[in-house]
Amino acid sequence: MLAVEVEGLRKRYGDTLAINHLSLTVRKGEIFGILGPNGAGKTTVVECIAGLRKQDAGRIRVADLDPQSQRSKVREILGVQLQECKLPEKLRVEEAIRIFSSFYRDPADPEKLLVDVGLADKRRAYFENLSGGQRQRLSIALALVGQPQIVIFDELTTGLDPQARRHVWELVESVRASGTTVLLVTHSMEEAERLCDRLALIDSGRTVACDTPAELRATAMQALGRDNVTLEDAYLRLTGKNFEVAE
Repeated sequence: MLAVEVEGLRKRYGDTLAINHLSLTVRKGEIFGILGPNGAGKTTVVECIAGLRKQDAGRIRVADLDPQSQRSKVREILGVQLQECKLPEKLRVEEAIRIFSSFYRDPADPEKLLVDVGLADKRRAYFENLSGGQRQRLSIALALVGQPQIVIFDELTTGLDPQARRHVWELVESVRASGTTVLLVTHSMEEAERLCDRLALIDSGRTVACDTPAELRATAMQALGRDNVTLEDAYLRLTGKNFEVAE
């Protein structure tokens, strides 16, 4: 059972080919990661999946729906958290959740959602007074307020301290445990290894490999003829690029 299907996706910005014949499939109920350095095309892929950008070529289905021609139906089942949560500084946490709840016919219970994301004690706090980790928790809540079948998280933990990052990881795991399919965009090897059932490694707008983290490392281990191979080693073997430099 597939939650997301992408076949032959192409997207160009002027003279730049951002996505080059990319394909991937996301199974229902899994945490699927898109891993690659900044500029690899990860955000463009998920924006096309969410219907926020129109692809130049290729086929996309979200729960067998076309995100362009059936956009309203896709929005009922797909939650999206993009790279940065920007809200009015004087908007309170509970106000933001209630406003977003009004967009859906059957939203999640705002009080339960506040508890689930660990913001019950911050319900009256202004957005400007939230820490980075609290803002990310709020962005997760806003992505989940419509009780989506599928949710996209894009660079959830960028800029967070180690403790806040681990709290967000635990929250993502609880989202999947509730039955929601998670599409996670990241450039963190540790995050991908910790959370993802399967990974698509992206380079220059194309998928260079797709498998479980363990299988990606095992394949690279066999090819390199040594033990203790990391995901970064696997990426380097497939692309010839150092991940940190590419970032």
